[in-house]
Formats: sequence, C-alpha cells, structure tokens
Amino acid sequence: MRPRREHRASPPDDEMHAYDTKDLERLFGLPASAVRALARAGNIQPVRRAGRLHYSFHDLVVLRTASALRAAQISSQRINRTLHKLRSALPAGAALNSLSLTALGNRIAIREGQTLRESESGQYALALEIVEEKGRLHLIARQDSAAPFETSAEELYSKALALEETTPQQAQFAYAACLEADPTHLEARINLGRLLHIAGRLAEAERVYRSAAQAEPLLLFNFAVLLEDLDREPEAIQRYRDALALDPQFADAHFNLARLYERARDPKASLRHLLAYRRMMDSRGA
Repeated sequence: MRPRREHRASPPDDEMHAYDTKDLERLFGLPASAVRALARAGNIQPVRRAGRLHYSFHDLVVLRTASALRAAQISSQRINRTLHKLRSALPAGAALNSLSLTALGNRIAIREGQTLRESESGQYALALEIVEEKGRLHLIARQDSAAPFETSAEELYSKALALEETTPQQAQFAYAACLEADPTHLEARINLGRLLHIAGRLAEAERVYRSAAQAEPLLLFNFAVLLEDLDREPEAIQRYRDALALDPQFADAHFNLARLYERARDPKASLRHLLAYRRMMDSRGA
C-alpha cells in the first residue's frame, strides 16, 4: 500500500537533497555563478556525493533569501558580504536560517520581531514591503506591522499543495521551506515524507518522519509503509501498532498488520487484525 496523501491544513540540517544547476536556477532564478559565489563565501556548504552536489535545507533557505535579494537588484557581492557578517556574529551552532533578511530599496535589512535594522549601518528602519507592479519593484509601508514579514508557513504549505501534481520536486522544496518556517507543521512533514518516498528517496523520507516532534497516526502509518519498502518489517509492525495505539479505528493499519503477521508466521495476530479490519469495513458499509 502506497503512502497516503494528506491535505490537512526545520528538518534537521543533515537532510541533504541533490540539485543540479538547472534545478537551482528553476527553483530560485539563481545563475550558477551566484550559487558558486555563495559556496565560495561559505554561506552554503553543499556536499558532493556520487558525482552530484547535495544541499541541506539550511542551504536551500539561504538560496531562497539570496534569490529574493537579487530580485531587489542587490549585488551578489553585497549579499555574500552581509551573509558572511551575520554568520560571524551568530553564536556557535546557530544557523543563518534563524534570521530573516529582506530588501529596503538597495539596502539589506534584518528583521528583529516587528522591527527592521539595516545590516550595514545598524540603524532601525520603517518596515517596508517590496511589491511588483507592471514589471517594476516598488516599496510601500506595511499596513499591518504585526503581520509576518516573510512568506508564512501556511502560505508555503498551500503553495506546495498546488505544486504537487505538476512539479513534485518544487513541492518538496516548498514543504521543506514550510518546515523551516514552522518545524511543528505536521501536515507539511507528512506530505514531504510521502513525496520523498514516492520519488525513491527513502533514507531522506525516513529522516523527515523521524524528525517529527509529535506522534500522529497517519505519519506513523506512512512511516510503516516506508519501513516495509526498506525491508524492515519488524520495525514496520511496531509503527503500525503505534498508529493503532493512537487511532484504534485505523482500518488500513489493521489490514497491513494482518498481512505482515501472516508473513511472520503469527496466524493468531494476523487473524485478530484481519477481523478488526473486516468489522470496520462492514460497519462503514452498513
């Protein structure tokens, strides 16, 4: 049984994803030269594996930030200089994705709560927002200073849902970005794990599921399906049991457990779960 699709409303930094130059240009509009400049400056740290460069979710957030700043006509040199300065000032172990950067005209600003501070002068500035109209960028004063300055987790989640059918790889990134904004966003975690599973990136999907801060029946069920595909059936059995502990009426978990217990030559357990599954199906058909 394939992992389920869930449409209910930061992954660890060691989760790495392979992207080539064309992928990054399509996702962020960044040319290869800009990506190389970020890497040379140490602002991203891709790892080469099997001949391909792999990027962490932290790297992807930095690339997204650099893309937004380039769109505001800020040079690569200034972007890298600002990122380097911020990285040097961070406490040991802190990541750049803990900061929020935006553009104020041709300047770079750091968001601190509901205020903005210019990165070079250190002066505080009025919260402004960049909007695009007729192909040109304009600055406007924000009407609601309490509103989130960056794209919210829910907006990223909605974007990811819209991308799933046409461009699942971009949907994966949008779900990952959602988790960067809100690591507790359960639905984004479930859907990201499912997409990675379907794409054959099983180890990455496992890390996404294991990183969940809370247990949830559907996440545990999808995790169990993944473990089956990894030929780790005893662990899969435990995850199905964990899902049923939270939701005893999870019919598909009963069915899959019946199948696995039959393979494990435990006919009593297999029959118990099969009967539970049949009772639930009969009650739904009544």
